[in-house]
Amino acid sequence: MKYVIAIAGLLAVFGLTYMASKDRGRIRYRPLAQMIVLQIVLAFVLLNTTVGEKLIRGFASVFEALLAYAAEGVNFVFGGIMNEGQGTQFFLMVLLPIVFISALIGILQYTKILPFIIKYIGLALSKVNGMGKLESYNAVASAILGQSEVFISVKKQIGMLPERRLYTLCASAMSTVSMSIVGAYMTMIEPKYVVTALVLNLFGGFIIASILNPYTVSKEEDILEVQDEHKQSFFEMLGEYIMDGFKVAITVAAMLIGFVALIALINGLFGTLFGITFQQILGYIFAPIAFLMGVPWAETVDAGSIMATKMVANEFVAMLDLSAMTKDSVMSPRTIGIVSVFLVSFANFSSIGIISGAVKGLHEKQGNTVARFGLRLLYGATMVSVLSATVAGLFL
Repeated sequence: MKYVIAIAGLLAVFGLTYMASKDRGRIRYRPLAQMIVLQIVLAFVLLNTTVGEKLIRGFASVFEALLAYAAEGVNFVFGGIMNEGQGTQFFLMVLLPIVFISALIGILQYTKILPFIIKYIGLALSKVNGMGKLESYNAVASAILGQSEVFISVKKQIGMLPERRLYTLCASAMSTVSMSIVGAYMTMIEPKYVVTALVLNLFGGFIIASILNPYTVSKEEDILEVQDEHKQSFFEMLGEYIMDGFKVAITVAAMLIGFVALIALINGLFGTLFGITFQQILGYIFAPIAFLMGVPWAETVDAGSIMATKMVANEFVAMLDLSAMTKDSVMSPRTIGIVSVFLVSFANFSSIGIISGAVKGLHEKQGNTVARFGLRLLYGATMVSVLSATVAGLFL
């Protein structure tokens, strides 16, 4: 039965995306079919094979080690308040390690290791997805550098891009997550779902963009110009990345304070006035989507509530809710896995402002263009999350 529902879910995703396509006649079905098959194969390998289990365990162990090293720095500064409460521990042990991982990314950038990896993985992907080199590079870079920082590396070309190509770049940035916060995710949900989502979202972004925003890149347009960062000494660079990581941690903390408090307020008002919380209402709205993703019908309202929270607030708020439900055994392991994969992306309303702001900082006119198609961007990125979760559900 789950396979029938999964097929219905996939057809629903493709149907909803096809209905919103800007140019259905230009959709190229061969690379699209290749990527769908590849996505299914990768999900099977990661979730149902010994090889996939070992790969995920190896990836997770690397981040466990990095988080342990990060804890040394956190303990040195905040050791006296480490055990004063769950909220304090969340900030110290989940958010502040972002600072250390950001510093490592800076070192790999400075030594040209990351640019080399990103460039050639992107070139290999361009052979599969039928898109341009720039789009493929950007998708890989977004998954490592983040949804705002990635545009700096291609800023030479931002001003020259037509709207259709700019959309694909922004869609990739919203559909993935930056490597600097992957460790934080792994402390909140199972690492295997984080890794699976990272891989599936990479291809899912190309699949949805190929339907929603189809186009062909000519040989003259298919140019990749990566911006070299301005010359800095090693320690100037290191200090900059450390501060950038700290800003991300503080920003996430501030967003959590604001969104959690607002959702609590709205839930309280709805509960008083209507006898049902705002999140429960959203849960009913998103329940059919959760069902098509493979969530058992009895759990669709709870799953839909978390999915909606992620879109309205952000993935951290939703992951906190999921963690609470996991501890209380509200959901089955299958539902937890499907919802976990759905949560690993930047597909939420706040990302529209982050991405358009990042592009506007480099090119004002293009930034305004991104702001105009912001809702369409969120629609596409949400379809990517639904697609990844549905494919993962086939093997859970």
